[in-house]
Formats: sequence, C-alpha cells, structure tokens
Amino acid sequence: MLTQTVDLRSDTVTKPTETMRAAMAAAVVDDDVLGSDPTAFRLESEMAKIMGKEAALFVPSGTMGNLISVLVHCDIRGSEVILGDNSHIHIFENGGISTIGGVHPRTVKNNNDGTMDLDLIEATIRDPRGELVFPTTRLICLENSHANCGGRCLTVEYTDRVGDIAKKHGLKLHIDGARIFNASIALGVPVDRLVQAADSVSVCLSKGIGAPVGSVIVGSESFISKARRLRKTLGGGMRQVGILCAAALVALQENVAKLEGDHKKAKTLAEGLNQIKGIRVDTEMVETNILYVHVDEGSTISAEKLYKKLEDYGILAMKESSSSIRIVLHHQISESDVQYTLSCFQKALTGAPEENGH
Repeated sequence: MLTQTVDLRSDTVTKPTETMRAAMAAAVVDDDVLGSDPTAFRLESEMAKIMGKEAALFVPSGTMGNLISVLVHCDIRGSEVILGDNSHIHIFENGGISTIGGVHPRTVKNNNDGTMDLDLIEATIRDPRGELVFPTTRLICLENSHANCGGRCLTVEYTDRVGDIAKKHGLKLHIDGARIFNASIALGVPVDRLVQAADSVSVCLSKGIGAPVGSVIVGSESFISKARRLRKTLGGGMRQVGILCAAALVALQENVAKLEGDHKKAKTLAEGLNQIKGIRVDTEMVETNILYVHVDEGSTISAEKLYKKLEDYGILAMKESSSSIRIVLHHQISESDVQYTLSCFQKALTGAPEENGH
C-alpha cells in the first residue's frame, strides 16, 4: 500500500487551497451570460489590468481561449495562421481551429528554445498577390512559456520583433500564455511588458498559478466583444461563474509569488536526476517548472518500465515518448517531495527494494 504520492504529471493536478474553497463558498455571484456576475467582472478587470490590455474574458479552458482568439482574428474561413510545429495549439487542441473555424495552420519549425526563426516566419507569410490560390495569412501565434520545448521562455525582445513583423504585414499576434506568469517570473520581466506586442493573450488559471478551473483571454474592447459572442457559440457561457472566478482571484493573489520557488525546485530536481546513472536531463533547458528526463540509449530499462516503477513508488509523471518522461512542478510539491522523488528514481534505476509499502 502506498504511503506517499508525489504527483508530477502536470501543474493542472493541484487541489484548491482552503483559502480558495472559502472564497468560492462566499463568492458574490449573478448571471454572467447576462453580464451581471460581480466576481467574474472583478477577475476580468484585474486580469486586463495585470496584462496591460483593455478588456478580458473568463473562459472554461485554455483550449477554448486559444480557439476563440484565433477565430476572432481569422474571421473569414480559409484564413491562415502561422504557428510553431511543436506548439500546443497545433498538436494538443484537437485541430479545432480547422475543424470548427475553417482556419488553415501553416507551421514553422520550433527551435529547442521555443522560438521560430524570424526570417522563416516572414518568409511563410503569403504574398497577397497569390490570393486566388493561397489562403490569406491573418495571424501569428507564439507560446510562452513553451511546454513541448521544456517550459522555455520567449524573451520580450524576441516577442517584440515578431510583433514588428506582424504589424509590417498587417497581421495580428496571439500569444498562448498558458504559463505566461512562469515566463514572466523566470525572465524577470513584468507580464504586461512581456505581452505588450500581442493583440491577444490566453492565460491559463489552472496551470502554474493553481486555480481549479478556467482561463482568461485579454485584448482590446472590440476583440473581447467578439470573443464573448464566440464563447456563447462554443457553449462556454456559464451562469454563476463567480464561484470559479473567486478561486482564480485567490490564485492571482497568493500563487504567482510561489512560481519562483517552483522553478528552483525544478532545477534542484533536474540537477539531482542528472547525477543518476542511466538517465539524463539537460539542466540548461530547465528555465521554469517543466523538465524532461531522457533514458540513456542502451539502458537496461525503458521509459515505459521506469514510468511504471516510479508509479509503484507513488511518483506520478507523464510518459512523453519511448525514451523520455515529463515532470512538472507546482506549488503543492515540497522540497521533501523533490528529495523523495530523487530517491525513488535512484531505486528504480538500481533495482533496490521498494520501500513505499511494498
């Protein structure tokens, strides 16, 4: 029987804190579809202010937030969006921009640091003179921090340059900022400055900052007005949603400051894992709360077997490929959890007897 569980599958697994639960129970609510929920209004106003944009809108998920944002910018079917080939929108959001929005994705290779080469972005923009046969490029999407690239952060200088390219060609820029607060903390750049070049940003509340549900999209007043209609179309309009927004307000107040600690624990874990024979972690790539553990070629254990052994010890992670495992830190992982995880990796790889109730 397991005596300890350390859940490192994602930062989406956090449980609401007692402060969040109390805030949810006491939340003043009304019908948000009718625009009357005061707690939703408070969250949206706060997020717009934090992100330096005119307005904001609460949505049930990051996937919906990104989909709405793309559809607002690409409001003509057959529009084209330029985005990374390893981006969350392209890989993990069910192809919604195409299946629902009729938007054509045109990918540019993501570098290991999450960027796309600026000259490749510009070269990928369709020549308007070919509109008879080509889709029309209307949007560029970035992701910050970049999950599939190990939580790497896009600098404000890079983002500004992509914004300049977008403006030069009359395009819009959307940032999938599911973990934008992680990027802001890691880079030491205020979040509003980090997204200044963007026309819209989606911010996940239930990842790094640990709220139980939801995302917020931010942009201009006209963008949010259109986004609100699309939210309703997609079934995302909810009534007394202030119950959820109350928990998100607590997350903003209490957990953003904890992200630096999450990053430090991720680095500690990465450096410790890198000392264990049979696996490796590129510690230089660990900038935020995500790390990838690679099983050495020729190792006596596969990633699948290592994953299952760790599960037997109560260490929950995510098998990324046949040779790698993903680990994500969050505010409910302690220093002792990190040390216990290191000891379990050591035991799993050396074949030492199990000590967690087995």
